[in-house]
Amino acid sequence: MNTNEFTQQMKKVYNRAGSLYQRAGESHVIEYPALLADSLEELRTSLEELRVAEEELRQQNEELQSARETVEAERQRYQELFEFAPDGYLVTDADGTIREANRAAADLLGIAHNYLMGKPLIIFISQEERRAFRTKLLRLREVGSSEREWEVVVKPRHDNCFHAALTVASVRDRQDKVISLRWMMRDITARKEAEEKIRAYHLQNLQLQEASRLKSQFLALMSHELRTPMNAIIGFSQLLLRQRNHNLPSNQANMVERILNSGKHLLKMIEEILDFSKLEAGRLDLDLAEFNLVGLVKETVEELQCLAEQKQLELNIQCCLDNPCVVNDKARLRQILVNLISNAIKFTDSGSILLEAQELSDNRVAIAVKDTGIGIDPSDLQHIFQEFRQINQSLTRDRGGTGLGLAISDRLVRMMQGKIKVESQLGEGSTFQVELPRQIPVELEVIS
Repeated sequence: MNTNEFTQQMKKVYNRAGSLYQRAGESHVIEYPALLADSLEELRTSLEELRVAEEELRQQNEELQSARETVEAERQRYQELFEFAPDGYLVTDADGTIREANRAAADLLGIAHNYLMGKPLIIFISQEERRAFRTKLLRLREVGSSEREWEVVVKPRHDNCFHAALTVASVRDRQDKVISLRWMMRDITARKEAEEKIRAYHLQNLQLQEASRLKSQFLALMSHELRTPMNAIIGFSQLLLRQRNHNLPSNQANMVERILNSGKHLLKMIEEILDFSKLEAGRLDLDLAEFNLVGLVKETVEELQCLAEQKQLELNIQCCLDNPCVVNDKARLRQILVNLISNAIKFTDSGSILLEAQELSDNRVAIAVKDTGIGIDPSDLQHIFQEFRQINQSLTRDRGGTGLGLAISDRLVRMMQGKIKVESQLGEGSTFQVELPRQIPVELEVIS
């Protein structure tokens, strides 16, 4: 029951009581006792209704008091949340004059809380951004729009400027007029610095990519330019050696032979650089065809047999293939085997080198090159397939090489949908194993 209902009930009771009083004053009522009894009963009923209404009003007052306490508790809770929030919160009028602020806002603006009240928010905005701030504030006042994240440079009273993100919402009256603005202010200096670093890293990455592209282009160009005169040197050296029995003295023939060997060595290095530049640029494709893998292994070993004999090394073959036919790029697979066998010969001073070809599950084959050479330090194994990287420079300085052979082999094997791995013990030798699918689909799009 609300107050109006209670008032109406009271008026009704008073009216009944007045009517009864008037009737009781009449002389003829005394002559009729039954009428007097009815009037008194009606009066008692009205008084009982009045007591019920009074009880309901008391109960409503208690509920209202409880609601007031709840509202006060919520208000206190809101005030505490507002006051101790980690972000700065401000309440301004429609013109941007500060009416309320929490501690975080006072700390961000570098001014005591009691001096912050009544100050225009714009005085804490950097001079360069005040014009834009006024424009946005005017739009908020007229349209009541809000910015999801409005970035400004804030100038505290006694500190350096910092980047801040403002989130603002407008409060309207019943006539839809903006009467106040609520602001959340957050220091985003760390985020801006991180974004700037990311932009710098992105730019640096683009520069590195461009440098890598130019490097690959330069290597490809220089390799082509160097290979032409090198082929001429090798060709003329071979021509002179064919005629040495007729025209060249023995010492000159030896010099020409040294020129020929050096030319072949340089040509091999140039071809490695050219292959690497093609791999980096993604311009090297596989020429897939069916061939005999065992035959390829034997041909490669025979070709390099003379290098092993020069160091008095045994070069053996062990093939355990039920079906020697595979579909792959024969020339590139030969290049991989030449790199692995040449490395084994280069880093083996005594003992033997064994080539194993065997079947694997899932229709795959494996070729392993095992040597009894100097081995590889465990700390160098993770870098063994990196380009231009040679293990233990003090040991390899006198053995030559560009440091590209294993890197090229690794990339070629991955192009063939295979994998290459190495196991080694320092001073006990190394084993390089290449695993390949028996057949690469001819329609495969090669990705370097």
